[in-house]
Amino acid sequence: MEPYFKEDTYRTPDKVKGYFFDRLLFKRRLYFYWKYITHIVIPARNKAVKGVYDTPAWAKSSYDTLKMIERFDGKFTLEGLDKLAGYKPPVVFVSNHMSTIETHILPCLITPYMEVTFIVKEQLLRVPLFGSILGAREPIVVGRTNPRQDLQLVIEDGSKNLENGRSIIVFPQSSRNAQFIQEDFNTLGIKLAKKTGAQVVPVALKTDYWENGRFIRDFGPIRRKKHIYFAFGDPITVSGRGKEEHEEVKKFIKDKFDEWKN
Repeated sequence: MEPYFKEDTYRTPDKVKGYFFDRLLFKRRLYFYWKYITHIVIPARNKAVKGVYDTPAWAKSSYDTLKMIERFDGKFTLEGLDKLAGYKPPVVFVSNHMSTIETHILPCLITPYMEVTFIVKEQLLRVPLFGSILGAREPIVVGRTNPRQDLQLVIEDGSKNLENGRSIIVFPQSSRNAQFIQEDFNTLGIKLAKKTGAQVVPVALKTDYWENGRFIRDFGPIRRKKHIYFAFGDPITVSGRGKEEHEEVKKFIKDKFDEWKN
């Protein structure tokens, strides 16, 4: 699979043609979600049900989502893309978690270079339309009712994935958050990497263009003036207890946050 982005940094062009009906409807979020459901979610779900939602199809859905967001005034800056070709898979990507954007966009950035999967909550597999899409990608599933049991399951299933050559994206925060709170950032990714010998790759992102909804998390306000950022860091080899490496990951994300805010 050819990479969708071949430069080290990608920035959305200054002039991107928007949707006519978006302007006609005064740029309300309703048309954004109608487009998202009909042009991204339903086609992906149909492929998943037929058993043909493979990695290239997943990557294409991801890329189509990025391009759709750009036509709704979304502006991306993707940094460190040149590093992806230099990673030695499998790796553990450790990232902050802000919105649903990262789960949609990361596949088209990563999968041209390696197989990858997410850790997801069991209840998401039961959500209409979305559940079958997630299930088709064989994620690591946790219940979120017994933290100790979930940790053991993630370590076991995550280790199997890594040993089989599949990288893992870990969001160590307990939930999506528009702020990066270091105290909420657990060491799960470090533990996985340490157990298997895989390297850790820090990922920083700012995706509050697509805010979390009050009642339905994935359908919140669309903040068109907020820029979208992704940045990949250098791979980190975990040694000892991994405390220093954990701090290094957090520092990378915090430094990027400070840079983007300014």
